Amino acid sequence: MNSMDRGKIKVYLYTRVSTAMQTDGYSLDAQKARMKAFAEYNGYEIAGEYEDAGKSGKSIEGRAEFSRMMEDIKSGKDGVSFVLVFKLSRFGRNAADVLSTLQIMQDFGVNLICVEDGIDSSKDAGKLMISVLSAVAEIERENIRVQTMEGRIQKAREGKWNGGFAPYGYRLVNGRLEINEEEAVAIRTIYDQYVNTDIGANGLSKYLEDHGIRKLPRQNGTNTLFDAHLIRLILKNPVYCGKIAYGRRKTEKVHGTRNDYRLVHQENYLLADGQHEAIVSEEVWQQAQVKLLAQAKRYEHIHRGKDEHIHLLSGIVKCPLCGAGMYGNKSSKRHPDGSFYKDFYYYGCKHRTMLRGHKCNYKKQIREELLDEAVAEVITKLVSNPKFAAMMQEKINLKVDTAAIDQEITNYEKELRQIYSLKSRLTEELDGLNPDDRHYLRQKNDLDERIYKLYDKIESVENQLIEARAKKTSIEADKITSDNIYKVLIYFDCLYAIMNPLERRQLVESLISEIHVYEERQPNGQWLKSIKFKLPIIREGMELSLDSGEHIETVALLTK
Repeated sequence: MNSMDRGKIKVYLYTRVSTAMQTDGYSLDAQKARMKAFAEYNGYEIAGEYEDAGKSGKSIEGRAEFSRMMEDIKSGKDGVSFVLVFKLSRFGRNAADVLSTLQIMQDFGVNLICVEDGIDSSKDAGKLMISVLSAVAEIERENIRVQTMEGRIQKAREGKWNGGFAPYGYRLVNGRLEINEEEAVAIRTIYDQYVNTDIGANGLSKYLEDHGIRKLPRQNGTNTLFDAHLIRLILKNPVYCGKIAYGRRKTEKVHGTRNDYRLVHQENYLLADGQHEAIVSEEVWQQAQVKLLAQAKRYEHIHRGKDEHIHLLSGIVKCPLCGAGMYGNKSSKRHPDGSFYKDFYYYGCKHRTMLRGHKCNYKKQIREELLDEAVAEVITKLVSNPKFAAMMQEKINLKVDTAAIDQEITNYEKELRQIYSLKSRLTEELDGLNPDDRHYLRQKNDLDERIYKLYDKIESVENQLIEARAKKTSIEADKITSDNIYKVLIYFDCLYAIMNPLERRQLVESLISEIHVYEERQPNGQWLKSIKFKLPIIREGMELSLDSGEHIETVALLTK
């Protein structure tokens, strides 16, 4: 690289394409052409182009190319001095985001130029103009949102579909909902069975599967099974009785955040007669709502005023058929005299109820106390084994070997000192040049070139040194974490006895990655097949047994 190339200012081009694909009459190509012409006129070298398609300007989050550009700026990948955007609104519409991002860029020596707005943040008035215009852009975005919302409310009042994918059972024809008879069969079956039988949403998903009623794949969903969650959404949606609802869910800002929002269900919302044909009658839909409310109240009655039960192994124990997590469930049965409910807890495969369209045929339900006690017993027997205690203490006392990485760090530090020493000598030589010497310019350029190369070398060695130190820190941190787990295992029986259910759950999570069970309960009454710990803790040939009468079941303790 010659000195002329080195002196050329490098820039990034950033464009964000909204869904409208146009900005103030300029197409995407026209925007790029203007920016490239601006760069060429000013003698800038374009080092990279970044483009986010169809992304909103309300936040910098969710813009992959924008994030990649910021990472390149932070790493100094191309040594750019400016980011060119067509207009400030393409960079962002949230004033706080724009200013904080600009501050980060300037921390790395990079400024922002808005070509159409004539703003350069490196100039005195540039940042002030950016503050003003970004605030205006944010207000403009909020006005657009409010206007859009008003338009949707008006459409809802007129009974028109508000946009988006058509609900299952309907198709969109010229913006209007029309019944899709192929899909409507499932909708009618769901309402008929739910209203006229004792079956619930979970039972309905099984009923549809048994009767060969599958969900037809479409652009907003490819799962073919109707899970309980989807069935409840269908039962609650008034569109199926010929109504158009607006405002059933409201977007609310998460308190204490800048751009985080969540959907909150609203009790009062706009409900109007739709211009589309109903799949079920309004009477049937109302009956479904009554049953949904009654089931919710029943569940609330059963659980009201009781402490939350902690499922010790939920998610850690794995289904013996599909390998998915088995999660804690509760069954409440009323005492024969009706005076109280008795709770029973068990582990079942999460896909047993075809959750989110995934199906598993493992129907066994494992009583929690049986499996919880078996796991605790195995670990207690493990830690009481003298060989295990000695082995754990040996692992704790073992010093981590960092000799190789220490030597690597020493070499980088030595190399860095040598480079800085050489740079100092060259700088002194440069300062000592005689400007009257006829070879002064050549000597100066030569020394400049050598010092410039040294800066590249310093940067490279410093990065290698940082990586080496980080690697050593990681090795030492892993050792500390491992030691903590080993110490907990040594004192497991003492700790477990005095812990409350939540503390026991946290302890198990820190020690165990997976628990495997048999498909069928064994003759000795055991379900537990094996435990997989988060650290390699068992030596080959070390076995434990669970005694149960005449039968002895060996539990293999797997290591990670």
